[in-house]
Amino acid sequence: MVRIRAINNKNLWRWCVVMVMVTRSVADGIGVNWGTMMAQPLNPGTVVQMLKDNGIKKVKLFDADSWDVNALAGTGIEVIVAIPNNELGRFSKDYDNAKDWVKENVTSHKGGVDIRYVAVGNEPFLKTYNGSFIQTTFPALENIQKALDEAGVGNKIKATIPCNADVYESPSSKPSEGNFRKDLRPLMVDIVKFLHANKSPFLVNIYPFLSLYQDANFPINYAFFDEGSNPINDGNLAYTNVFDANYDTLVWSLKKAGVPDLKIAVGEIGWPTSGGLNGNVESAKRFYDGFFKKMASGKGTPLRKDAYDDVYLFSLMDENLKSVAPGNFERHWGIFQYDGRPKFAMDFTGKGSNKMPVGAKGVQYLEPQWCVYDKDNRNMSLVTENVNFACSMADCTPLGYGSSCNHLDINGNISYAFNIYFQMQAQDMEACDFQGLAKITKVNASEKGCLFPIQVASTGHRMKLLLSSPIGAAVAIMLLFLLL
Repeated sequence: MVRIRAINNKNLWRWCVVMVMVTRSVADGIGVNWGTMMAQPLNPGTVVQMLKDNGIKKVKLFDADSWDVNALAGTGIEVIVAIPNNELGRFSKDYDNAKDWVKENVTSHKGGVDIRYVAVGNEPFLKTYNGSFIQTTFPALENIQKALDEAGVGNKIKATIPCNADVYESPSSKPSEGNFRKDLRPLMVDIVKFLHANKSPFLVNIYPFLSLYQDANFPINYAFFDEGSNPINDGNLAYTNVFDANYDTLVWSLKKAGVPDLKIAVGEIGWPTSGGLNGNVESAKRFYDGFFKKMASGKGTPLRKDAYDDVYLFSLMDENLKSVAPGNFERHWGIFQYDGRPKFAMDFTGKGSNKMPVGAKGVQYLEPQWCVYDKDNRNMSLVTENVNFACSMADCTPLGYGSSCNHLDINGNISYAFNIYFQMQAQDMEACDFQGLAKITKVNASEKGCLFPIQVASTGHRMKLLLSSPIGAAVAIMLLFLLL
């Protein structure tokens, strides 16, 4: 996708929108993951303003896109930039490629981007990858850190590997029996010793929700932090939640690898609000309320009292183009909707003064119109294939069992599928036909508890809307004149 640079958005809308700054405190060490796998990502300037308005001072990216990174310049927000898994091979084989990447994506940012870490890959050792990145990840890590050092920034910017918690295991529920996976153990020992020598953290992703999702017998209260579960004892230590137990399993694994004091940062932690049983707003709020309170207490885990130096919530916004192979919930991890609207009240400080977070400002939408099932059409034989087509091309995960729109009747299900396809096709009129089964309506098709979304306007749509008004056209002409 070709992206139009800042003249078409950031500077243009600065003339038209007055931003009201709202600063909130965030518990020390809390950041967010900012992913962009959505049909129409928000303008980076809009997202950065949202981070600032909510007092969020740390952000983790999944690439090093200059449009996103440059939007963070001068904000004081600490940044993690990343190298995707499919690029690890070229950095592991050729040091010059690593040098070029660091020059282009790290040292070239002269405008005050506070890069702290380079994430080399993203959970490259997942079992589902069948060892695809085992040979390339560590050499890529070594070359990137070497390139950072030679560029003169290695004392401040560290390379690390975001790892899923499946890189370590325990034969029982006791953390003290934990160790790195047998198939990875020699490699992980080399990696953690390298991280320790370079003063880099171990970046781990821990998901209590997945513990609950993957095991029907998992005690539900053990996934939360409100001490409603029976403790699990490990020697003289008692564990009342799976996050602490999982974290300390990693601590024991590091001890056994010979680096007991290696810093640990939590790269991803969160709870989805739709897409499956227990993935809902109520459970997400319960999880975050407990987690923020725990963070604010500064108590750490039973084994590491000073834990949680850096924690990155997963994630900032929903991403409706993510793979649903792990589950439909994958597209609903955001604490904000796809368009930057907050989902529920929370208090990042952990003090219990819950308020709605500050949403994205100045977001422009397409026309208020929806594509719905035409109930006057009686040819039901065409419905199944058209709904299947719509859902193969758009995000129908809210219709799944236990999800936010699971309560709709058959007509509602059909309309949801048709509308989400129509919206993700930027409301192209031809996208609301479905062999004559659909029609466009100006009446909001949303039902209680189920939002039928309207797509965010792309940069091109925003320019079209702006030019459609005399004042907007004058502003655009003025800006173009200034840039000539």
